[in-house]
Amino acid sequence: MPFDRPLALTQGDPAGIGPDITLAAWTARRTHGIAPFLFLGDPAVLASRAALLGLDVVIRETDADGAVSIFENALPVLPIPAGAEVAAGEPHVATARGTIEAIETAVSLSFAGKTLGVVTNPIAKSVLYQAGFGFPGHTEFLADLAHKHTGTPVRPVMLLAGPKLRAIPVTIHIPLKDIPAALTETLILETCRVTHHDLKVRFGIDQPRIAIAGLNPHAGEDGTMGTEERDIIHPAIVKLRAEGINAFGPLPADTMFHDEARSRYDVAICMYHDQALIPAKALGFDTSVNVTLGLPFIRTSPDHGTAFGIAGKGVARETSLVEAIRLAGAMAGTMTPSLAGRI
Repeated sequence: MPFDRPLALTQGDPAGIGPDITLAAWTARRTHGIAPFLFLGDPAVLASRAALLGLDVVIRETDADGAVSIFENALPVLPIPAGAEVAAGEPHVATARGTIEAIETAVSLSFAGKTLGVVTNPIAKSVLYQAGFGFPGHTEFLADLAHKHTGTPVRPVMLLAGPKLRAIPVTIHIPLKDIPAALTETLILETCRVTHHDLKVRFGIDQPRIAIAGLNPHAGEDGTMGTEERDIIHPAIVKLRAEGINAFGPLPADTMFHDEARSRYDVAICMYHDQALIPAKALGFDTSVNVTLGLPFIRTSPDHGTAFGIAGKGVARETSLVEAIRLAGAMAGTMTPSLAGRI
């Protein structure tokens, strides 16, 4: 489909593989049929990385208005200085400000209706923390930016979307020992409501089928292996169904992810990080995309980190970034032009 606006692609940590996979994605733009994007970052970093990788890429500075028209013949860049000399594989705290500014600019462009959504290259949280970054990660920062733009708090939900599975963890980056205390009926309800809404609006699924996993082995085995299913998860499902949401479970997680089981649902709601991410990555390691639901704009990202150890070596695979760009473009296509990038 033709696009009248680009996606905003952030640089991520410039010393990581973000520049590598950005260059590779643009180079293979025709093969992959990806939506046009505007790279937010330092053009000098892209140029030096292209030279290091032996890639012949035309890089052109522009703004959001000019990106689509030049995308076929040049990689469009909205310049944001890195803040320091960048060497592949050698992160530096001085680049943190540029990394953050790229994310802030991408969100602002989406709210201004200049872009169709945000695709984020991987960041190094440890580098940002050294610079005083006050958020656990990308998702929380994006939610805060959305709050500042709209005045309304948002409830971000992490979705791993692959060709064979969509999976969502209710609790995310916390120790296993803390999960039972963190898991609440309210948290499950909020996660499933956001999921139901966005699968309809973003993914065009009229009546999303939401399978909900148990926390304990055998989904608690009638309370003999844990009571969270009885006391927390099942009551949440009852309330969701009363709201007209097609949620069912709690299901034993060890039987949820084979081929026949997956055919019965559109998304799996899991109780903790690895319960969702292990099957998602096993079924689509290179092709899964991290999507943030619940935001008032589209956001996707590749499902991997900065990979400093292979930056600039010509071995980084752009597959997940390509899929993130393709999915963001497809999600934008499910909405009317006047609302794209802002719902």
